[in-house]
Formats: sequence, C-alpha cells, structure tokens
Amino acid sequence: MTGDAPPLVPPLASGPGGLHGPEALRPLLGTVLDALAAGGRARGGPVPAGGHEAVAARIADVLGDALPDDGDPDALRALVHALAEGSADPADPLCAAHLHCPPLAVATAADLAASALNPSLDSWDQAPAASALEAAVTRALAHTAGLADALVTTGGTESNQLALLLAREAHGGVRLVCGAQAHHSLPRAAWLLGLPDPVVVPTPSGVLDPAALHEALTALSGPLLVAATAGTTDAGLIDPLPEIAGLCAAHGARLHIDAAYGAGLLFSDRHRDKLAGLEAAHTVTLDLHKLGWQPVAAGLLAVARPAELAALHQRADYLNADDDTEAGFPDLLGRSLRTTRRPDILKIAVTLKTLGRTGLGALVDHVCLRAREFAALIDEHPGFELYDRPVISTVLFRPAGATDDDVAAVRRRLLHEGRAVLGRARPDGRLWLKATLLNPHTRPDDLAHLLKLVEARPVTPAEAPLKEPAEKGTPA
Repeated sequence: MTGDAPPLVPPLASGPGGLHGPEALRPLLGTVLDALAAGGRARGGPVPAGGHEAVAARIADVLGDALPDDGDPDALRALVHALAEGSADPADPLCAAHLHCPPLAVATAADLAASALNPSLDSWDQAPAASALEAAVTRALAHTAGLADALVTTGGTESNQLALLLAREAHGGVRLVCGAQAHHSLPRAAWLLGLPDPVVVPTPSGVLDPAALHEALTALSGPLLVAATAGTTDAGLIDPLPEIAGLCAAHGARLHIDAAYGAGLLFSDRHRDKLAGLEAAHTVTLDLHKLGWQPVAAGLLAVARPAELAALHQRADYLNADDDTEAGFPDLLGRSLRTTRRPDILKIAVTLKTLGRTGLGALVDHVCLRAREFAALIDEHPGFELYDRPVISTVLFRPAGATDDDVAAVRRRLLHEGRAVLGRARPDGRLWLKATLLNPHTRPDDLAHLLKLVEARPVTPAEAPLKEPAEKGTPA
C-alpha cells in the first residue's frame, strides 16, 4: 500500500437516487447559461464573422490538447463559450437558411432531464417510464396524421429509409417512383437497400404532376412505391396529395409521403387542409425538429399498418427474452433499427402537453404569415425578384438582374461578415437565395433589414466592427 489518495471521481448527473444527483448539476447549469450568453454576445450576430478558417482557429486555440494528461476545471465554461461564439444561431431572425429551428425553451429543458436520467430505449428495464411515454405519444401523433402508429427516428433521412425498408419487406421487393424534387435521402435509401434505380418523374413546376405520374405508373410493373412530398426542401412546396393517392390506389402502388417539413401544418386549423390526402399514405415521415421547434433529434415515421413493423423484429436474450416478453415486459427492439436510443419522446411530450395543439398551431400560423409578408415585401421591391408565393414558410428571391455568380457571392459575403445566413436553391435551373422562416419571434422590421443587407455593397474590414448585433430571441 502506498497510501496515495484515490483518484477524484466526478459526481454523477442522474438522480434523485444517484450519487449527488441534481445538486451536482445546479452549479454547472449556471456555468453553461452564463457561457451561452457570453458566447452569443461575443458572436454579435447570427453567425460568426470571418468564415471557416477564423472559426476553426478560435476552436483550436480554446481546445488545445483534446485529451490532456490533467483535466481543466474551466473546460465546460470555455468550450461552451467557444461553441456559442462560433455557432449559427437559429434564434436570430437573420439566421434563416435551413430547416433549422430555434428550439422551445421548455423542450430544451426536457432534453436536459432526458440526458441526466439517460434511459436507453432498447429494453424495458432500462427505460420503464420512457417506453410507456413513447408508446402513448407516438400513437397520438400518428392519429393526428390519420395513421395508426409511429416510430421515433433521428429525422427525415432515417424515416424515409425505414419507409422503403417496410415497403420492400411487405412486398418482397419494390421500386421507388419519386419526383425530381424529392429529398435526396429517398434515392439514397433505395441504393442502401439494394433496390432498383428509382424512376424519377420530372417536376418542372416544382411538384409531382399527376399526369406525368400516371404515365410513369402505367409504363411500370411489379411492386411500386410512390414517394410524394409535403414540404420540399428547396421551396416548401406540397405535392397534390389527393390526386397522387388516387393514382396509387388505381395502379395498386404503395404511397409514402415525406412530410418532414410540412407535418407541422397538422397543428394549425388554418393550414392543415394543405395536407389533405396524408391519411391515404401507407407511411408518412414527420419531423418535429423543423416546424415543431424541438432540439435535434425529433423525427417519426407514422405507419398505417402496424403489423408491418414485425419486419423490424429481432431477438436478443439479454434484451427481450421470450419468457420476459410472455410475462408482459414490452419488446422494444422492433421499434427501431437502432439498439441504444435516447428518450427523444420526452421533449416532444412536454411540448405537446405544455402548448397543446392550439399553442403549436399559433406558432405555425405566425411563421407562415411572416413568410407571406416577406414575399410581399420582396414583390413590391424593384430591386428584387420573387420566385413565388410561399406555401409554408420558405421564400425564394434574388436581386433583380443578378447572375447566378452574383447570387452566390451575396450569400457568401453575408456569411463571411457574420450578418445573415441565407440558403440557396435551384428550383428552375437558376440560383435563388432561400429564407426559411421558422422563428416565431421574427418581426417585419427584421425582414426589411434582411433585404437591406442583401442589397448593400460589401463591407470593408475597417467597417466590420461597426455592425450592430441583431436582436435575438428564443421561443418561450
């Protein structure tokens, strides 16, 4: 025996029964919140200025040796500050490039509880309450979409992959038929699952044309899976779902609807009719970390025929032994392709219960209204060209008379200056700037300011420090 003191064991987070429990988190939460605030002030805008090299240099400076021999008690504060300073902030009204939402504070708080308790949804004895919560909430969301049950996924990509897998297993093989505007995860899923090359129907108007789809289905044979879209990534367009559902029924084709973006319209009395026909699908992709204001990840795949989920069944004696299942313990392995799964359903359940359909619908209505207002502002401005009126909350526009190179340069200039984050899209072969409005706190003057930034001349290095930080907000 050397008499040396044992190494320090850091306190554990989970509680109340665990070592230290919530009391170990309280001071750390203060550190994190202070570092988030300080990092955001240091950033001073929706995205850090200086581009990739400047951000990478700051991270390298703070991180130093990623695995030092001796720990640094200030690491939490320093790294959270660095992350906040170098982040694209979806709560900033001028951060509007992608389907990247500002998460609700109540959902973020629920996510902390999930991380602290750390249930794993691969067996009941690791997640008793979480498994019961998931079963109830997924069914409720599926019923809202007009289907029977739903699985929790990491987002649209995993949901689309599962939809193709279930179709293949149900029909002994299947061929995907989709529009040219379909999400890239669908043809990639076909490749991953060893399916034939998809049949891609041209979409010159941006949505799947029923006449072109009818022609394609008439020329094809064998099991077919038609993938329609409710909320395209580029322009937020919705395919004519009732007509597509009718064609699938007439041709004996299976229907999947990728509503990763548009599913949030289900909460709105004003906009839910845009999703008429959703209930006719065999599977539907839902994604609440888009138009649902959840921290990543919060995806689901809703299914019309729960019996088809038997294709996912696996047996592992240490997780779902036959005698345990016969004794009434739920078998969770057939609820996902993943084994270890965190309880992402908790933040969703807390949000649904806290805001209700009316509260969520009001948020949906607000961002859709802001998109229409922004489109009107662009349409009335002689210096800009509007692609089309928004269907959900995506607005495409470009400076009048600009070349594609000009449009790309404007976007990169705003990113480099740290002033605004806009996306890009080519719905008609030309390059457009894309504003995806998901922040319920965005105001009309924020949108007017965004247009001024787009039309402004490039800022010189001497002028850069004079920029005013954009006002930020986080949904309550």
